[in-house]
Amino acid sequence: MTTDATMNPANAMAFTFGDPEPVLEGYDILDMAESWWTGEWYEPPVSLSGLAKSYRANPHHASAMQVKRNVLSSCFVPHQMLSRTDFSALALDFLLFGNGWVTRVDNRLGRPVKVERLPAKYMRRGKDGRACYAPDYYNRQWFEAGRAFQLVEPDPNQELYGLPEYIAALQAAWLNEAATLFRRKYYKNGSHAGFILYMTDALQDEAAITNLKLAMQNSKGPGNFRNLLMYAPGGKKDGMQILPIADVSAKDEFFNIKNVSRDDVLAAHRVPPQLMGIIPNNTGGFGSIEAAAAVFARNELEPLMERLREINDWIGEEVIRFRPYQIKPDDAS
Repeated sequence: MTTDATMNPANAMAFTFGDPEPVLEGYDILDMAESWWTGEWYEPPVSLSGLAKSYRANPHHASAMQVKRNVLSSCFVPHQMLSRTDFSALALDFLLFGNGWVTRVDNRLGRPVKVERLPAKYMRRGKDGRACYAPDYYNRQWFEAGRAFQLVEPDPNQELYGLPEYIAALQAAWLNEAATLFRRKYYKNGSHAGFILYMTDALQDEAAITNLKLAMQNSKGPGNFRNLLMYAPGGKKDGMQILPIADVSAKDEFFNIKNVSRDDVLAAHRVPPQLMGIIPNNTGGFGSIEAAAAVFARNELEPLMERLREINDWIGEEVIRFRPYQIKPDDAS
């Protein structure tokens, strides 16, 4: 901290606290460690449980992944080795965690007869190509090398686990959630825009002051926004004043926070707002929904389909197939 003081009769002083530093800079050393070895497996670079909790932190964050998952599922051609339900869960795992895990079930002749999805939240990488399914502290299911396949969204800091593309927008999603929770608690508690009740008129007795305090206390909580009556005979015009301490509706910029954080989340997911049911704020709207859907399919869905087809190379059979994405049905005019 640096201090600059000027000696004068008023003893005025000005001080500053140095340059601001980002909090995250202190964690750069963790990038050098890549993924930590626990003695059983390598830990993911980020908390998979935290990603799962953040899934529903913001409606736009969840909806963007659900749109991609739903479109992929609608284009998926079910196979006798992989059901539509398992594929839908696999696609969501890959979008949410940046990792998709499957294992093969073989018959007695050693040929695969089924592909099962493994929950990515509980999968861990071991040494020598082994993988472990650890849903809790007591249960462990190990897969030998080649028995489990991991679909990875590449991370530049390590090669063991994938990371989702939306990592950069998590702060915006959490900010959006925090703004909503703050406003919800604000209305639920009834502590709206605190103020000071400044009185200069002399009331008749202390009982009047006590009754006024009780009436104001009872106006908070459920059933707020009540009207109060204050009768002061002989009072002056400015004998009672309400001095606001804070005006939350004007100061917290609730709508700006919601809109800016929403735009950051949508930019990270690259999903057109038309496909997510967002109402435009301008009179011109968002433009043609068909054109937006066509560009979205070409730039986002087709690369995702190609990534998911990597499972076919591992299993040695075309288990994952897709129909072309069509905006209109075949019998549409």
